[in-house]
Amino acid sequence: MEYQNIFTRVQVRGPHYPGVPIGDEEMWRTGSPTDNYWAGKLGDAQIGPIYLGPTGVLSLICGFIAIEIIGLNMWASVNWDPVQFVRQLFWLALEPPPAKYGLGIPPLQDGGWWLIAGFFLTAAILLWLVRTYNRNKALGMGQHLTWAFAAAIWLYLVLGFIRPICMGSWSEAVPFGIFPHLDWTAAFSLRYGNLFYNPFHMLSIAFLYGSTLLFAMHGATILAVSRYGGDREIDQITDRGTASERAALFWRWTMGFNASMESIHRWAWWFAVLTVITGGIGILLTGTVVDNWYLWAVKHGVAPAYPALEAVPPADPALTGAGQ
Repeated sequence: MEYQNIFTRVQVRGPHYPGVPIGDEEMWRTGSPTDNYWAGKLGDAQIGPIYLGPTGVLSLICGFIAIEIIGLNMWASVNWDPVQFVRQLFWLALEPPPAKYGLGIPPLQDGGWWLIAGFFLTAAILLWLVRTYNRNKALGMGQHLTWAFAAAIWLYLVLGFIRPICMGSWSEAVPFGIFPHLDWTAAFSLRYGNLFYNPFHMLSIAFLYGSTLLFAMHGATILAVSRYGGDREIDQITDRGTASERAALFWRWTMGFNASMESIHRWAWWFAVLTVITGGIGILLTGTVVDNWYLWAVKHGVAPAYPALEAVPPADPALTGAGQ
């Protein structure tokens, strides 16, 4: 019988494993381990215990405060009507202060709540970054996840903090909301001459699409050789087996370059991280260094210029009598 780990009807049920000992911090590990059937369909069925720690607790508190401020302001915008709140949720927003306030502190109802919500949301994210660093260090792991998370935070800070400060106004920041933030993106692109001509935006999209391809192909390749133990990637890195050999041969044949059990993760990590790093650079340069990306592209030979208008406009036949 061949083992197909994504299709198998057999789920492993063993003694619950609480995790590696963490000494005095054991008190922060909460919850009793349980088994979940649907989690077991994809991987390990055990859920819990969960470690939060001081920074994790503070991060959740700050995140809750931010979401409450955003949600209550959205609810207030529909006169506290719960039906309309649910109906219009995707279109509701908490907007940044108007341009007239610059980088000052506006009244609560005119952008002040946006500043407070942004403060707590940023605090929550940075506290979670610290938690990530501490957990990696305590478990003897590398800091790859910490740096990847920091790269995403870089783009977040550029959009809501660094670029608005460089532009001298909180109004340049992104509103809180689902469709409103998409509308901001469209308006941002139009205002600065089409963001598609921004070379760092081009790089960001290339790395984004590259990430999806690399992750999808890697996941598919590992599943394809899981019957040979391919899902035990750490073992295959140090002791290459038939799974590694077949996977590497498949990549040479289909992608044209070698990829080992370790190197594919470095490829995917760099592609994912560079997506947000280059995207943040492109956003930061917009409006601060380049006012119109289309004109910039024309100047540097990236895009063709519009054809020049005729020096002499064509005569109106009705005025010249040519139509009689």
